Amino acid sequence: MHVVMLLFPQLTQLDLTGPHQLLARFAELRLHLVWKTLDPITDSGGLRLLPTESFRTCPKADILFVPGGPGQIDLMEDAEVLAFLRRQAEGAAYVTSVCTGSLILAAAGLLTGFRATCHWLSVDQLALFGVTPIRERVVIDRNRITGAGVTSGIDFALLLVALLFGETRAKEAQLALEYDPKPPFAGGSVASADAERIDSLRAKNAAFQAEREKVARRAASALLDHDSRH
Repeated sequence: MHVVMLLFPQLTQLDLTGPHQLLARFAELRLHLVWKTLDPITDSGGLRLLPTESFRTCPKADILFVPGGPGQIDLMEDAEVLAFLRRQAEGAAYVTSVCTGSLILAAAGLLTGFRATCHWLSVDQLALFGVTPIRERVVIDRNRITGAGVTSGIDFALLLVALLFGETRAKEAQLALEYDPKPPFAGGSVASADAERIDSLRAKNAAFQAEREKVARRAASALLDHDSRH
């Protein structure tokens, strides 16, 4: 099975590399890191990643995966990327994302009418695209699987391989990765964090989130125009 994993400048690498680490353990899956060209991609923290395929050479996806990150904002209005995702989603067994990757899928019209999740700071923006926002770690709606914020990518991947290969093999992979998180501090989600910390993080990200929402609104309007023409 071909797993097409989108790369793009300024992605959040753990959105991608968390699922990649787990999916790579399954010989049945062939993973493709895909961007417009084969030039190195620099993530939001300065890590450089190499695409293995370009849009032109990429095989047809059995599983389409889109990570998130700051660079996601530009991709919501990138006609080449959105067209590529639409083509790859046709006939794919699963269309998936982690974090704000779901907003890219939504801008391509691939989550309209579905339930989906996203990073907690951005999840409500899914509604702009006719998506039902769900504040859960992983959301499965028919063949759409979306993970919430960055670290949810491992949970997402475990549930995906359980669907593909059964719970026993998924549990073996979980043990092999020693994935048994016990974070040193409480408060790693909105459900467990105190209101002061949530408000502080919202304030620090307010300008960036306002820009993301502005672009999302434009992308949602463009999607309506696209749908009306097709």
